[in-house]
Amino acid sequence: MDTSLLATRLRRLAPGGPAPRVESALLLVTAAAVTAGVAARLTGSEHLADLLWALGTTSAVVPAVVWVLASLRRGHAGVDLIAVLALGGTLAVGEYLAGALIGLMLASGRTLEATAQRRASRDLRALLEHAPSSARRRTETGVRTVPLDEVVAEDLLVVGPGEVVPVDGIVESSAAVLDESVLTGEPLHVARARGEAVRSGVVNAGGAFDLRAGATARDSTYAGIVRLARQAGAESAPVVRLADRYAAWFLPVSLAVAGLAWLVSGSAVRAVAVLVVATPCPLLLAAPVAVVSGLSRASRLGVVVRDGGALENLGRARTLLLDKTGTLTRGRPRVLDVTASPGRTPAEVLRLAASADQYSPHVLARAIVEAARERGLELSVPVGVTEEPGRGATATVDGHRVVVGRAEGTRPPWAAAVDNRALLEGAAVAWLTVDGQPAGAVLLRDPLRLDAPRTVRSLRSAGIERVVMLTGDRSAPAREVGTLLGLDDVRSGLGPADKVASVRAERERAVTVMVGDGVNDAPALAAAHVGVAMGAHGSTASSETADVVLTTDRVSRLADAVFVAVRARRIAVQSALGGMLLSLAAMAAAAAGLLPPVAGAVLQEGIDVAVILNALRALRTDRTVRPALTSDAEALIHRFAAEHDDLQDVLAAVRDAADRLSGSPGPAALAAVQETHRLLTERLLPHEHAEEHRLYPALAPALGGPEATATMSRAHAEIDRLARRIATHLSLAHAHGGLAPEQLDDLRACLYGLSTVLRLHFAQEEESYFSLAP
Repeated sequence: MDTSLLATRLRRLAPGGPAPRVESALLLVTAAAVTAGVAARLTGSEHLADLLWALGTTSAVVPAVVWVLASLRRGHAGVDLIAVLALGGTLAVGEYLAGALIGLMLASGRTLEATAQRRASRDLRALLEHAPSSARRRTETGVRTVPLDEVVAEDLLVVGPGEVVPVDGIVESSAAVLDESVLTGEPLHVARARGEAVRSGVVNAGGAFDLRAGATARDSTYAGIVRLARQAGAESAPVVRLADRYAAWFLPVSLAVAGLAWLVSGSAVRAVAVLVVATPCPLLLAAPVAVVSGLSRASRLGVVVRDGGALENLGRARTLLLDKTGTLTRGRPRVLDVTASPGRTPAEVLRLAASADQYSPHVLARAIVEAARERGLELSVPVGVTEEPGRGATATVDGHRVVVGRAEGTRPPWAAAVDNRALLEGAAVAWLTVDGQPAGAVLLRDPLRLDAPRTVRSLRSAGIERVVMLTGDRSAPAREVGTLLGLDDVRSGLGPADKVASVRAERERAVTVMVGDGVNDAPALAAAHVGVAMGAHGSTASSETADVVLTTDRVSRLADAVFVAVRARRIAVQSALGGMLLSLAAMAAAAAGLLPPVAGAVLQEGIDVAVILNALRALRTDRTVRPALTSDAEALIHRFAAEHDDLQDVLAAVRDAADRLSGSPGPAALAAVQETHRLLTERLLPHEHAEEHRLYPALAPALGGPEATATMSRAHAEIDRLARRIATHLSLAHAHGGLAPEQLDDLRACLYGLSTVLRLHFAQEEESYFSLAP
């Protein structure tokens, strides 16, 4: 990759030079002139006040004329041209205060735009920082570091642990373990065997391996991503400000009325009076005030919007494109379920696997250890830990040789059920072997964010008509996520170029928003009308390419931002149109000679105050995704959400007991059912009862009354009923010395039914209630 050339282009794009200093200086001068003039007027020095205001007005005329001429050279005449005419008109009729205020408003708007442009130029810098600048080439005399531009096809390279793969190539070692999230967005590490292709930009997550270069850096995958981001950003048309769109017709109307008044009456004073009352404060200030108020309101919700143009586009958006991993899902795997071999329990399997994985950096290992600690399992200190990339960790735990990772050797009959479930759930499997014998399996999956379903519904109610998921993940798990969220379309197996193509196709139909969190999403974010980055844990590249950054790790903030953008844009339109209609009425009066310039200036100031006050309504809190909760309700939500994590082993025990009844309904199966009932009685049912009598009453006022939680209460009743039914079966078994054949079908149905109800109920509570708390 020619990084020096790209760096040069970035420096060329970076804002600099005198423009920002001119705007800042003008803002300072006009603000000082207005303030000093007001002070002079209050002390009775009217001539000094007029002089100061005239100086402020004059200081704004020259740069304003330069900006207008630059816009005209680009074939664009906007609100700044009306400002120049208004500045000249106020000087002509001696309305110096009005002129100074117009200059102050013009300087404020230009300074804000310059600040936004400085931020917008950083979109590719993070991509460059991630790109390697050298490679290690293996030669007959050893390994030598060479500049990346010297690498050619067929070179044998060495990629060390944690290093970025510099060029596309083929694995020459026995295996390579890679973190491909920079390209695909998927958090799971991928094992590549000898002879398999590897793309540049991915990170070596295992031991060092040899790579046979298949292309130069310039022709490799990562260079293509950088080019895509640059091209997509260049193709994005500059946003036409709301004020400029209205100025397109307000400007000629104002000039026509002024010219007609002069022509009919023969008095230049009437023409100046028309221009004075046509002073575009509703465009220069009222509409921007509403937009800036929206930006402020969004920032308080954890949403940083780059500029007013992005907020306006967000308020007009009708299509939403979403990455899956890290956006709709949490971006890191979590334990879905634990299966134990006959004679073992799921808790024992998870404890042994987590004990062996404590020192492993693998993403699945970290998830297993985290799950064990969440469930309060006491981990043992492993001895003799080794880890083979692509195969897993091996250690001695409590005197037993434990292996966690890929399954090897003869597979027991119960393993087939694990494979089937992993396929159906789209989950990864970490197998546990103890002393050479299969002991269990841990299923892991990247789960949906708790707030994702509510967010999608809220976005639709905010005006989003089409929601599409773009992901590099496989089709099966992607389709499952799309079905759960009710998305309009799901496109899976996409690379960065495919995502950009999808964004371009969608933006042909409507204003389009793209949401992502990885480096691989950066080109697609740049290609959309509005790019939104999950900035809390997302990549720097995606955050700096985006127009909007969510600073908290909650996708629901996006729905908040859309509501704020829609409302701010609506108020901006109201302010602009309302102010212009009042100005048009005043212009008609001035043209008829009923409104002299001085009275027109006073009237115009009244119009300005009215529309600005209206624009400030955008600062007020309005409808957002989440209802207002009391601090006590939020504390209860956090408490019960934590208890859900602690109760995952109970849910696993219910299913495990049902599975054991299906296999061999003997004493071991009965013992499993008894242990499950103990867990239900001592841990799960008290949790459900506390939710019913503490959490639900606390939430009811914010949700509109007790009817809002009625369906959840019905689920609690069903859980109680199934638990009592299981207790009845146990009583019968104790009376008859074991489980009778006629009990098995109903008891299995109770356990499987309870497992299903509990998982669905937990998911519903997490989506509907737990997602409400920040």
